Amino acid sequence: MARTALAKSQTAIERATAAPGESWASHFSAGRWAHHSGMILARLGDLGGSREHLQHALDVHGLDRRRSRAIVLGDLGDVHLRQGDLDGALTTWSEFITCADGVQSVKVTDALTDMRVRLSRYGKNSAVAELDGKAAALLGRA
Repeated sequence: MARTALAKSQTAIERATAAPGESWASHFSAGRWAHHSGMILARLGDLGGSREHLQHALDVHGLDRRRSRAIVLGDLGDVHLRQGDLDGALTTWSEFITCADGVQSVKVTDALTDMRVRLSRYGKNSAVAELDGKAAALLGRA
């Protein structure tokens, strides 16, 4: 049922005009839809589908807004880790930290905190320790 709703919402967004008020979908961009859809798929356990949607969101959304891009990268790193891909998570979260530097946002702060908690079980890994230190420094500046 959720997948059917996602498909219908995608169609509505693709057909929506840019004029405000004509459709509920007019305020959604393809990138914003891809991000939200990716998060829904992650909650449903479809991590492969989630990863594809989040990557698509990065390709079309948030390139001009560091905050948006950082949030998507934080979510994508989490999906990598949930798939058992620590290297992918570290690479993605490293890009997330670079992008998040200087961004003032509760969502970014929450993503940094969540990332640190998730990585705490890998404490003896030197790449994890380095990334954790960078995240701690960003949180210290927040």
